[in-house]
Amino acid sequence: MPASPSTARAMNDRLALRLLQQQGPLTATQLKQHTGLSRPTVADLVDRLTASGLIEVVGEAGAQRRGPNAKLYGIVAGRAHLAALDVRTEGVSVLVSDLVGRVLGEASVPIGGDTGTGHAVEQAVALVERVAKEAGADRLHTVGIGAPGLIDPATGELRDSGGLPAWHRRLVAALQERLPAARVTVENETNLAALAEQRDGAARDRDTFVLLWLGIGTGAAVVLDGHLRRGASGGTGEIGFLPVPWTRGLPSATDCAGGFHSLASSAAIAELAVRHGVTAPAGTEEPLGAGLVRAAVEAVAAGGAGTGTGDAGAGPGDGARTGGAGVGSAGAGSAGGAEGGAGAFLDALAGRVALGVASVVAVLDPGCVVLGGEVGRAGGEELAGRVEERIRRMAPLPTEVRAGVLGGAAVLRGALLTAREAAQEELFSPLDR
Repeated sequence: MPASPSTARAMNDRLALRLLQQQGPLTATQLKQHTGLSRPTVADLVDRLTASGLIEVVGEAGAQRRGPNAKLYGIVAGRAHLAALDVRTEGVSVLVSDLVGRVLGEASVPIGGDTGTGHAVEQAVALVERVAKEAGADRLHTVGIGAPGLIDPATGELRDSGGLPAWHRRLVAALQERLPAARVTVENETNLAALAEQRDGAARDRDTFVLLWLGIGTGAAVVLDGHLRRGASGGTGEIGFLPVPWTRGLPSATDCAGGFHSLASSAAIAELAVRHGVTAPAGTEEPLGAGLVRAAVEAVAAGGAGTGTGDAGAGPGDGARTGGAGVGSAGAGSAGGAEGGAGAFLDALAGRVALGVASVVAVLDPGCVVLGGEVGRAGGEELAGRVEERIRRMAPLPTEVRAGVLGGAAVLRGALLTAREAAQEELFSPLDR
């Protein structure tokens, strides 16, 4: 059945607003071209959206600068202000933006492990309030939070998880209490990083891929056919608990020691670097693991170390001296026969990362795996290429391995994207109700 006039108007309004959201300011002529609507229909929706305070004239286009078609229409950026938070075990980062995503203020605060729960929550909430005030945001419309841990798919709340600070869960409720007019949402940090890499980073041309987070901890996010998959309990991608060989034992329900985390976390990377004589430059602000990987990549680029050409198909190739049975005699020697050097370090790390990637490939066949997080970005194409070489030998399924381009900033970017989409979804609801 044909849509009613009010339904047709609502659909046309949403279409125009989505175009302005995705492409930025457009003229009436450009809106007509993109939507396929008639000139009178476009003129009507422009008048309607302008009167509603959703769009405004933001400039002019073309050399002649004459006539209504020369006016550029854009979303009213100040219609709502948004906040995004990246909550880590060691602190929190906050940014505030307008409705089109333009960042107006940003700051971070460290929160030590010995900080009491109440004081930690107050520090984080006060930071949000301060950044919002400095950005000129009298009222926050939507707050998006990225945090480690499981998000309950039924309630959307951060679940209790051993090993994570208690203030993480308290923070969401505290923000909602202090900002009663705002909509507060929380999402797993790795999921947000994947959304950011798909929108603005390494996976812009992929609707199916897996992001493998390599930072202080490890994690994965799964995007299939354009949709983020969270799983029955919100735990899709908890790859840190993946049992792998050459660790001290098996992970448990409350401890990922013995899982993939034991091979690829920042602490594990630091131990591996020591054995290969790799050190990070003094004064770097990067997390330790990322700094070590970047130093190794730079050393290899400068020609200061061999790349290691041993068998790339069997395992870590670093002797895996993490307390269990090593594989130094198991034919895995992808360290090129040497226990030192930047190239050998990257080979050994690539062998470890390949264990996680191969497991993902065998189960999901995503065709593309992005190495995200601070370590993934620091390793760049050098590390990604070494991992891809091993996957070609370990798995029969063709898989491209890419380096993430957003690094640790992907979580904050993803939190902003989700906050922006939630706010626009509400504000862009049909005008005729």
